[in-house]
Amino acid sequence: MPKIFLSPSTQEYNPYVDGGNEEYYMNIITDALIPYLEASGIEYDRNDPSKTVSNSIRMSNSGNYALHLALHSNAAPPDTAGKVRGSQVYYYPSSNEGKRAADIFANNIKEIYPDPTKVKTVPTTTLSEITKTKAPTILIEIAYHDNPEDAMWIRDNIGTIAQNLAISVSDFLGIEEREPQSTRIGIVSTKKTALNLREEPSIAAEIIGKIPKGSKIPILGQDEDWYLTYFEGRRGYVNSDYVT
Repeated sequence: MPKIFLSPSTQEYNPYVDGGNEEYYMNIITDALIPYLEASGIEYDRNDPSKTVSNSIRMSNSGNYALHLALHSNAAPPDTAGKVRGSQVYYYPSSNEGKRAADIFANNIKEIYPDPTKVKTVPTTTLSEITKTKAPTILIEIAYHDNPEDAMWIRDNIGTIAQNLAISVSDFLGIEEREPQSTRIGIVSTKKTALNLREEPSIAAEIIGKIPKGSKIPILGQDEDWYLTYFEGRRGYVNSDYVT
C-alpha cells in the first residue's frame, strides 16, 4: 500500500481574522482527515507541529512516500489584506506526479469551495516545501485566513474539507475511498481549563495531551463516557461530558 506524508502548517504566528491561527486549523483538518485515510487503508506519517518546516522536509525525505501533502491557509499582501479569496494548489513544474496531484486536488476542491473560479493550480520553484522534498509534493493554500468569509468557511467546514482531501488522496493513489464509521466533529466545552487527552478511556489513564477550550476535534468512536479522538497527531480519549 502506498504511504503519504502529512504536513499541516507549523505557522502558529499567522492569526485568523476571527480567532485561532494557521497551525491550529490546518492540524484540526489533518486530525479530521486521518480517520478517512485509515478507513481506506492508506498509510501515512505526519510532521511534528511543534517543529519547523525544515524539520517537516527532513522527516518526509527520510521515508519513501507516494505523496507529500502540505496544508496551509493564505494571507494577502498588506495593500489587499482581507480583500482576497480563493484556494491555490502549488506544485513543482517539472514533476508530472506533482502536477497530476495538483489537478486532482484542485478539481475536487472546486466542488466545495464557494467560488470554484477562484480555485487554481500554481507551478512554483520558490516554496521550499515544494522544491526540497523528494516525494511528489503539493502545497494547498486552502483559503485566505485574513479574509472574514474565507476564514469562516474554513472554520465551519472542517469535516467537509477533510473528506474532500481524503477523496483526492484516494483518487491520486487509485484506491477506493471509504468513509469512517464516525465523521462527527465535537467542540471542547470545558468552563475554563483545557481538556485532558488520555491514553485510555479512564480517569486514571496517562494524560498525553491538553486540548484547549473551544477546540474542534473529530469523534472517531465512543467507549461509554469517553470519546476517541485525534489532536495534534495524538490519538486518545476525552471525557464526553466536556465535548459538545
